[in-house]
Amino acid sequence: MNDGPSKPNPLQYILYSYGRSVLPPSMHEWVANDLAGPRAALRTVVRFAIPCILILVPFWFIDTSVLNRATMTLPIFIPFVYFSIALNKIYRRGRLRHHGLDPDLVDVIAREREADLHAEYIAKYGPRDERPGHT
Repeated sequence: MNDGPSKPNPLQYILYSYGRSVLPPSMHEWVANDLAGPRAALRTVVRFAIPCILILVPFWFIDTSVLNRATMTLPIFIPFVYFSIALNKIYRRGRLRHHGLDPDLVDVIAREREADLHAEYIAKYGPRDERPGHT
């Protein structure tokens, strides 16, 4: 028996990776781990980069110097990767929401990592005042 979360088949995975498909509720645990688990940010950047690379590869077959090839492709590829890093959390939150999961799962690992720091802050300064408009 398979005790772990069910995983998508290759076609489901490709459609899911590029936002074309919502996986069934039986795979929600896998989706949550994929979008909020370890190395989720890296997986998202790689998923963004693959289509860009596929579009830019033909430019490397043009008969010209390497420098010329680089000047044709890198000005497209570098901003593409830069924006995929910058918008990573936003994209992952949207994908979690799209699957009906809690978008705050994206920050779970950071919250777990910083739990000791947060507890130390509360012990030193006390809990924050949550009243609206109070700074």
